Amino acid sequence: MKIQVEKTRIEDRQAEALVLYHFKGEKRLLPKTARMDRATRGLITTLLGSGDFKAELFQTSLLYTRGLCRARRILLVGLGWKRQFTIDRWRGAAARGAQILRDLGVRNFATFAVETGLERVSPGMCAQALVEGVLLGLYRFDELKTENRKSSRGIERMSVLEEDESREPAVRKGVHVGEVIAQGVCLARDLVSRPGNLNTPLMMAKIAEAVAGECELSLQVLEEEDAKKEGMGAFLAVAQGSDQPAKFIILRHHGGEGSSKTIALVGKGITFDSGGISIKPADKMDMMKNDMGGAAVVLATMQVVAKLGLPLRLVGILPCAENLPGGRALKPGDVVTSLSGQTIEIISTDAEGRLVLADGLTYALRFKPDAIVDLATLTGACVVALGDRVTGLMGNNQRLKRRIKKSSELTGEKIWELPLWEEYREQIKSDCADMKNVGGRAGGAISAAALLSRFVRKTPWVHLDIAGPVWTEKALPYTPKGATGVGVRLLVQFLRDWTG
Repeated sequence: MKIQVEKTRIEDRQAEALVLYHFKGEKRLLPKTARMDRATRGLITTLLGSGDFKAELFQTSLLYTRGLCRARRILLVGLGWKRQFTIDRWRGAAARGAQILRDLGVRNFATFAVETGLERVSPGMCAQALVEGVLLGLYRFDELKTENRKSSRGIERMSVLEEDESREPAVRKGVHVGEVIAQGVCLARDLVSRPGNLNTPLMMAKIAEAVAGECELSLQVLEEEDAKKEGMGAFLAVAQGSDQPAKFIILRHHGGEGSSKTIALVGKGITFDSGGISIKPADKMDMMKNDMGGAAVVLATMQVVAKLGLPLRLVGILPCAENLPGGRALKPGDVVTSLSGQTIEIISTDAEGRLVLADGLTYALRFKPDAIVDLATLTGACVVALGDRVTGLMGNNQRLKRRIKKSSELTGEKIWELPLWEEYREQIKSDCADMKNVGGRAGGAISAAALLSRFVRKTPWVHLDIAGPVWTEKALPYTPKGATGVGVRLLVQFLRDWTG
């Protein structure tokens, strides 16, 4: 979709549709909505007076202008109560309007960035959220479908109308930032949506190569022989049951002369997880194609950061492998030696994500980062604790955790902190090795993070368990059913705030 910012007056804009907005219970219309009401001889106030449209959150009503203005249709979208309005609800309202128009077959529409009145929400942020909502709400994963693809054309153009010259530069920047971020989220969604046979470690490496070439990122891919020479025993142990060779992918964004900080992102990249010898139940095993969600987020974030040209040094590490049973597969009771030199007793081969992350985190230390953030679809225990809409947050640095929480407030990607006390580290003590990879059922998400904490030394570090929100079985306001791309917007906001 082409997105453009125009100075055109809303009354003068010729379009297949105009999208306007209204708050529930408010007698006064928003300024541009009021102007269109006058231009259409009270069409909107007549609708409101009828009681058919109460401006409930995401409620819509379609009006045909019958030649009263240059736009053929007006789509009115409800914003709910003004006192409950948030920037994330604004994303959802933008998405809802675009979805209705797409389903009507509309090819182009115009709208404006609502003056929300929210604290800390600038015109640029409002425009950014508008674009994010529209693009993410219109997302569909249909690259593997052959039927009806030609007939499923979508919206081709959106115009954001902004007459105020003092606001226009910020709106233009916001539109650009929103578009770049949405592209990153959609990349992560595509990767998570693809089946395991079309998204192997090799294919992840090829996609990383394409992104690196487009965005001028440095790329290094360690093959299994390279990883063996390095001593990545934990990473390689996971991969040894599969015929698909593992790939340890390193991407770097150098950030220009003004960059003085180094941040490392590490994403779990298990492109399919059968559980290995500790095999999973057959029911819903097909969903284990999403076990590389953390790596997808890291790759997409690297793309966004490079396109936005953020002034920092950013390292993205994607340890990618398949976890399958086989004659050479890792077995319960085995002991592996990680890149750090620490040994790990294997209690369950289905606790493989923490093994590849252990070597990924250790490798990240080579870049002497000021902070490390890892993301992983790590534990079902986190889903049990927090549900499927919330990311679990753990870490060793209060300031870093506060930064992540602040970003969550702006992006609407919900996170909740879990404790990481010394008692949980007791759970992973082993009788025959430095640690064991499972600490029992109690506090499973936390004991998994406790293991990871052994590999970051004293570097400020945050672990994000995205096992729940990586996929949704129910369509959300700007997230269709399926892969969500959760974590991309959160990380980008965190990195923008860091550099800002």
